[in-house]
Amino acid sequence: MALRSAKGKRSKEPHQLYLGVDGGGTKTHIAVMNASEKVICEGSSGPSNPLRVGVETAVNNIVKAVNDACDEGGVSRGDIAAATLGLAGVRRADLKQRVRESFVERLRIRRTLVVTDAEIALYATTMGKPGLVVIAGTGSVCLGMNAGGEIAISGGWGPLAGDEGGGVGIAQTALHAVAKASDGRGIATILSDRASEYFRASGPENLIVAIYSPQVDNTRIAGFARLVVETAQAGDAVAVNILEEAGSELGLAACAVIEKLKLTRKKIPIGCVGSVFNAGELLTRPMIDVVHTVAPLAYLTEPLMPPAHAAALMALRNSNGSLNGGNR
Repeated sequence: MALRSAKGKRSKEPHQLYLGVDGGGTKTHIAVMNASEKVICEGSSGPSNPLRVGVETAVNNIVKAVNDACDEGGVSRGDIAAATLGLAGVRRADLKQRVRESFVERLRIRRTLVVTDAEIALYATTMGKPGLVVIAGTGSVCLGMNAGGEIAISGGWGPLAGDEGGGVGIAQTALHAVAKASDGRGIATILSDRASEYFRASGPENLIVAIYSPQVDNTRIAGFARLVVETAQAGDAVAVNILEEAGSELGLAACAVIEKLKLTRKKIPIGCVGSVFNAGELLTRPMIDVVHTVAPLAYLTEPLMPPAHAAALMALRNSNGSLNGGNR
């Protein structure tokens, strides 16, 4: 994909432009693509999961990313003919509709489709062919599609009922280990020091005050997962075990989708999307081991493009009639 236009220069791209949005619980990434499938500008902003931050905050962050990218890239927002918003937290039809109405009111892009972040990540991995995608960022979810176009999903239940294998789930498990180590109920771990540093507590015994402060939300908690990964990579046994458990949970989510779609005997790709996969084989090895218990031919892969680019491509192809469905 191409780099953005030089700042301050008016883009000479065609008037038919297409917007893709990848919005999660931590950040929003947008891309604007022309009719030749060339990305001409990109931008980012804060979270846009409406279930966690509310519809208006989510839409405000999307609009900010679009405005900033268009201003920097010399692109007119009026040239955007269609948009696909791929957002975490929009599995409910009524929430999709509320986001769409607010977004269209703000940017006047009437050909707007609102889908889940998993749907654009799946498209980024398979380009509409059978396969799965596992997202492990702030939260976690698995989505798949078979040759008949049937869709199945597992996970995506959020921090209270799910998020196993996602940033929040990993961080919470790590904090459980720190609490047990501090009490003498568990094994000593370097995570105790890392948690104290990250949450700005004077020591593990004072973490209880730090982690329940009003400033500590799910985004802040999920950020601790990065230090869990670093601690595991340094060889801490407790941290390693946490990542292995997270990988197994992601594998179980994939297994559920594979079995629902009757893909157990197929050689199917499983795309890995999200910051948690920076853990590498500490996470992916136990994940694929679990998957292979039901689908021995399945394999892990990386998406062909960033999800925001895939969302823009979906908007373009939807406009051309290459994709079906959508709430417009």
